[in-house]
Amino acid sequence: MVEISGSGGDTGKGRLGDFHFAGDNAVVPFQVEALDARGRAVQLGSVLNAILERHDYPEEVARLLAEAIVLTVLLGTSLKFEGKFIFQTQSDGPVDMLVVDFRTPKSVRAYARYDEERLAEAVAAGKDGPEELLGRGTLALTIDQGTYMQRYQGIVALDGSSLEDIARTYFRQSEQIPTDLRLSVAKLVERGADGKPVEQWRAGGLMVQFLPESEMRMRQRDLPGGDAPDNENGEEDEDDDTGYEDDDWLEVKSLVGTIESSELTDPQVGTERLLYRLFHERGVRVFQSVPVIDDCSCSREKIHDVLSGFTAEEIDDSIEDGKIGVTCEFCSTLYVFDPQEFEKK
Repeated sequence: MVEISGSGGDTGKGRLGDFHFAGDNAVVPFQVEALDARGRAVQLGSVLNAILERHDYPEEVARLLAEAIVLTVLLGTSLKFEGKFIFQTQSDGPVDMLVVDFRTPKSVRAYARYDEERLAEAVAAGKDGPEELLGRGTLALTIDQGTYMQRYQGIVALDGSSLEDIARTYFRQSEQIPTDLRLSVAKLVERGADGKPVEQWRAGGLMVQFLPESEMRMRQRDLPGGDAPDNENGEEDEDDDTGYEDDDWLEVKSLVGTIESSELTDPQVGTERLLYRLFHERGVRVFQSVPVIDDCSCSREKIHDVLSGFTAEEIDDSIEDGKIGVTCEFCSTLYVFDPQEFEKK
């Protein structure tokens, strides 16, 4: 555990630069005790680049999936047990599905499904924002603790809002924890080993939550359709201020609101430097980082087991050029089988 403090309180336990920086592909948990806030921050480099390059997505799709990966990594690395955190959208937009699968403690994989023709039309019409590409539908966030444990799933509507706003709504509805976050994606040009320019994907994110000891301090303005008092006409009063927000939480949100998108992706800034810039006056404590790796859980044995459950007719329908080929949607690995392996005896 390392503490970074500014003028708000010098602890003497460490100064910025006296410890090893997490760098890319590592989630950094942090705490701002003076504001009763805790959070996690990350910059993804080679891990993100490997996932996106493997699929060769159009840039608009890649950016959208990158945001989903950052959000999933921030949430998945908070799990304290062996299991999975799954992010999945289903919607009516040109990008009708995003799936990100995080397996504790550090493995992530992801893929996107999109309609090439509809995507081209949307881009040509200038409707290529993340909200427009997703369209309307649902986002399911699933926690899977294994075969003998009950799954927990939270579902929130995709209503044309950004992933940032949708995540905030999810936490407010499902977790009832005041939460703020920022996500950013960039495509940088770097110089390769041969001296030629190389494009590299990067992304970053920061999530912070308000967790005071007193639950009364966590009260927030009610959601539309909630149980907040109506006005004299029986309608929800948009100006009603009974949904009070704590001053400390307002300060946290104000500080997070100053983050520039480039700060979340710039390797020269780094996670700890960004946290110091945001919270040094109050004092911020960072904890041991959690590594993230590009790691698909598919295997020849798993796919063989799936195919073994097929009927003889389904096996016949799967044969092409005398072989059965199965490509993993996540990592694009091709597995080839001899149909004779699945002959029913």
